[in-house]
Amino acid sequence: MPEPSRTRRRRTDVAFWLSLGWLVALTGCALLADLLPLGNADDTTQTIGIAGYARPDLFSANPLGTNGFGLDLLARSIYGARVSLLTVGCTVLASLLIGGAVGMVAGYFRGWVDVVIGVFADAALVIPALVLLIAFAAVLGPPRTVPEAVLKSGLALAVVGIPTMIRLARANTLLFAQREFVTASRAMGARHTRILIRELLPNVALPLVSYAFIVAAVLIVAEGSLAFLGLGLQQPAPSWGNMIAEGGLRELRRHPHVPLIPGVFMFLTVFSLNIVGERARARWDPRDSQV
Repeated sequence: MPEPSRTRRRRTDVAFWLSLGWLVALTGCALLADLLPLGNADDTTQTIGIAGYARPDLFSANPLGTNGFGLDLLARSIYGARVSLLTVGCTVLASLLIGGAVGMVAGYFRGWVDVVIGVFADAALVIPALVLLIAFAAVLGPPRTVPEAVLKSGLALAVVGIPTMIRLARANTLLFAQREFVTASRAMGARHTRILIRELLPNVALPLVSYAFIVAAVLIVAEGSLAFLGLGLQQPAPSWGNMIAEGGLRELRRHPHVPLIPGVFMFLTVFSLNIVGERARARWDPRDSQV
């Protein structure tokens, strides 16, 4: 019989590759959506006279069914993925660059610099994330176009993402700043910028990237929550959040496929990001390594 640890490792490998495959396939479809033979995603003028709420039928023109306006749910889910992935991708990248740089400075110099940065980061993290997002999104106003949605939702999500990355970068910098190669660089008279860029950055970057997948999963749910509450991209332009909200409680009972299909897309994406992030964290986080 195979050893339990080996069986567990095989199951983990299968989950990892399936999750990675889903993320790659979804990203590819979202980027190439305009070239794919998809149905009508947002043009209600072309669905006048067409009965809505078509049930899912894999052998029909609308394999996942339609909403109340006769718009194709598969097409809307893929175009909605473009909005969510683009918004969260830009936010995570900005959080890595800004939060990572600020956190490294705090962890390296310590003292009053660490105290000041820590106060601002902790103040942002102590407020419930959804409350902070709603307040920020309400000030910016609901977006009307996809570029505007990416910008406004991205700015709101950055309020959550950047402080998180600051704390992660600071913790990893404190860990590596005590290593021999940093002490040797200081003894040789290396400047602070050289130590930060040449010695610490390559070691801090990998753990941050691994955590970025998990942060992205959280931000996708947050972005969907904004759209669900009416503070994200507005109908008829599709996003996962407003598609789930579009169904409503009444439609959930009568036509459950309308909110469930974008919900399944969101669930699979968040689940896959967590699986990939956990594998990357186990591989690259020095606190989880065996050495």
